[in-house]
Amino acid sequence: MRVGFIGLGNVGGKLAGSILRNGFELMVHDLDEAQVDRFVALGANRGEGPSHLAESCDVIITCLPSPAACSAVVEGNSGILEGIGPGKIWAEMSTTDARETQRLANLVITKGAEAIECPVSGGCHRAATGNISIFAGCTRETFEKALPFLTVLGRRVLHTGDVGSASVLKVVTNYLATANLVSLAEALATCKAAGVDLNTSFEAIRISSGNSFVHETESQVILNGSRDISFTMDLVAKDIGLFQSIADANEVPLELSPLLNRIFANAIERYGPRELSPNIIKRLEDATGLDVRAPGFPAEMLDDEPEEAGYEVVPVR
Repeated sequence: MRVGFIGLGNVGGKLAGSILRNGFELMVHDLDEAQVDRFVALGANRGEGPSHLAESCDVIITCLPSPAACSAVVEGNSGILEGIGPGKIWAEMSTTDARETQRLANLVITKGAEAIECPVSGGCHRAATGNISIFAGCTRETFEKALPFLTVLGRRVLHTGDVGSASVLKVVTNYLATANLVSLAEALATCKAAGVDLNTSFEAIRISSGNSFVHETESQVILNGSRDISFTMDLVAKDIGLFQSIADANEVPLELSPLLNRIFANAIERYGPRELSPNIIKRLEDATGLDVRAPGFPAEMLDDEPEEAGYEVVPVR
C-alpha cells in the first residue's frame, strides 16, 4: 500500500513518521519544504502536490490546521480531486467542521474513490509512537479497508459511524480537554496561593477523583514552566468554537462553553494566537503575581508506553 501524506506539522509529522517506520511506501507534501526534505532524507518520496499524491498513492492522508486549508488542498488548483479516482481512499485526519468534511467526502466519492475522516486524540507524544487514539467516520466497508493503516497510525481505533460523526466526537473531546485544562489552571493557582506545596498538590490530584488524562500530561508541563504540548491557543479557540457551533445548530443552551470561548479569546488578545495553550494559566499568574511552577517535572511529554499494534475499539451495545 502506497500512502501519501499532506501536512507535516506538529501532529501530521509524527503520524507520517509512524507510516514510514512501519514499512509503508510513503510520499509526502507540505508547504514547508524543510519538513519535506527531512522526510525524504528518512526514505520518503517527494510529492509534487496534492493531485500528484492522489494520482500516485492508494491512500491520501491530510492533516491540516483548519477547514479552509483542507478545502484548498482537496478542491483547489492541482488539488486531490484532480488526481483521485476508483480504488483510492482519502483519509482526513484534521480536526475540522463535520459539515465541511461531509461536503468534501461527497466530492471524493463522486470521483469513484472512498472517504474516511479519522481525527486523532491523545497528544503529540502519543502520535509520535503510534499509540494515539483514532475516531473513524465512514462506511463499514471503507473502515475495513482502512483498518490496516489506521492500526499503524494509532493504537485504539473506533468506528464512529458515517462521515461527520468522528469530527463531532473529536470536537467534543477537545472541548472536554479544554474545560479540564482551565479548571486545572485554576486549581494549581489556588493551591499555590493557599501555600500548599505544588508537588504534593500534583500527587493529590493524580491519586484522587480529580485525576484526568489532562492532569497527568498538561499539568506536568505547566509546573515545569515550559507549557509545551505542541498545541497553541488559536487551535484551542478553533476547536471550542466548533463545539459551540454544533451546540448552537442543535439548540443546546450551553453555559460553560461560552465562558471557555471568552477565556481563550481574552488570552489570545493578551498573549497572541500562537502562545502555547497550557499558558492559559498566565492569566491567573498575571492577576495574582504567583509563579505556578515546581521542580522535578518534564519540559515536554514523552510516551512511556512501548509502541504496540493497534486494534478496533468496539462499543458496548
